[in-house]
Amino acid sequence: MAGTNSERQLLREGPVIILVEPQMGENIGMVARAMANFGLAELRLINPRDGWPNDKAQAAASKADHVIEGTKVYETLEQAVADLNFVYATTARQRDGFKPVRSPVAAAETLRAKFRAGEGTGILFGRERWGLNNEEVALADEIVTFPVNPAFASLNIAQAVLLMSYEWMKSGMEDVSAVPFQAMSQTQSTKEQLFGLYDQLEEALEARNYFHPPAKKPKMVDNLRAVLSRRAFTEQEISVLRGVISSLDRFSRKYPRGSRPPVDAKEQSEDDSSAE
Repeated sequence: MAGTNSERQLLREGPVIILVEPQMGENIGMVARAMANFGLAELRLINPRDGWPNDKAQAAASKADHVIEGTKVYETLEQAVADLNFVYATTARQRDGFKPVRSPVAAAETLRAKFRAGEGTGILFGRERWGLNNEEVALADEIVTFPVNPAFASLNIAQAVLLMSYEWMKSGMEDVSAVPFQAMSQTQSTKEQLFGLYDQLEEALEARNYFHPPAKKPKMVDNLRAVLSRRAFTEQEISVLRGVISSLDRFSRKYPRGSRPPVDAKEQSEDDSSAE
């Protein structure tokens, strides 16, 4: 699977993800995958409709085996959260009550602080069709809700878990703008290399009577150079472009590369024959 690497560190930390009465095994598997993407590993299920273990969940997890294999099943929500110190309940609709409501960013920062303090934390996610009921929300310490389209606020369970898992990962980064890899380092071309590209391209176009009528050639050359100098090419890019021009110079559509000797080789052969 693209993006997986068994030789690198596998993160297994953070809040417990708790799914209340999940229905489809595929959704549970996609939740496991989302968790694994961002370093979460402990999944708890309360009365999954189709039982556990579940082959469809295993398949949908896409190699997040450590999450699936460690999944625990409980009969009640009270049992599932009994060993935790702090729990968030996710909901997209306003609830009656007095619990603080947090954004995903603020919730993730709170979870990170409690994790560092050694506390057990969890996030509750409700059923696919109607989420959590008020009694279940009441067992949480605070509510977390997502900034979504108010007229279309329903999220798939895996989507909701993915968003919270992503915020969890971000909360542990020293620099949220950091990326895991960078583009290959390249050296900017010199002006001499750029001039060489100009000369090669202009000569190839001249041989094909591109600059027509002749009186317009100076302006056409200026326009061509303006296009090519609009950005700073690297040495590698100049090499690629000159290779393209060389190929167009030596091979035609009628006689592509490999169908016969290139133009210059054929011309050299004809010159040698005429010299005899």
